[in-house]
Order: sequence, then structure tokens, then C-alpha cells
Amino acid sequence: MAALLDSADQALPVTRLVRGFKEYLDKICNRENDKYVVMRNNEPAAVLLSVEKFESLMNELEDLRLEAVARERLTAFDGTTISHADMLKRFED
Repeated sequence: MAALLDSADQALPVTRLVRGFKEYLDKICNRENDKYVVMRNNEPAAVLLSVEKFESLMNELEDLRLEAVARERLTAFDGTTISHADMLKRFED
């Protein structure tokens, strides 16, 4: 859980979130806080992030996935190449 929390004020019990949802949402939207870890029974249950932060994380994850695919393909590459013209011929109808 240490990786989830940068500071203790990011831990947010679910009951406090329910009672003050607008306040916490405003803090996320106004960038006063970058995330909240919602706690249920003293265990992390969810993370509240801005859309911008979520999209950034998803983009980074996609970049890492694409890098892994590229690395895998490079290890299987046997050095054989074809020209652009040959590629166009191959896919003509």
C-alpha cells in the first residue's frame, strides 16, 4: 500500500468520501490533490483520479505494451527484408 499513498491525507475512508464527495472531486479537478485512495475496512478499495491522470496512465501503459511487442518481434526478426515496391505488389488486389 505504500506505493499507493504519497501522503497520509490521500487515504480516504469510504464513509468520508460519501459524505463529502463533491469536496474531494473538486480537489481532484482543481489539482489540489492528484489522487485519493479510498479505504474500506482499512484496506485500499479504489483510487480516485482525474481523467487527465487516468488517461496519462493508460497512455503510458499502452506505450509499454507496444514496446514489449516491438522487443518480442525484434528477437524473432531473422534479418530478411523486402522493398516497399515488393510490399505494395504483395497487397495489390
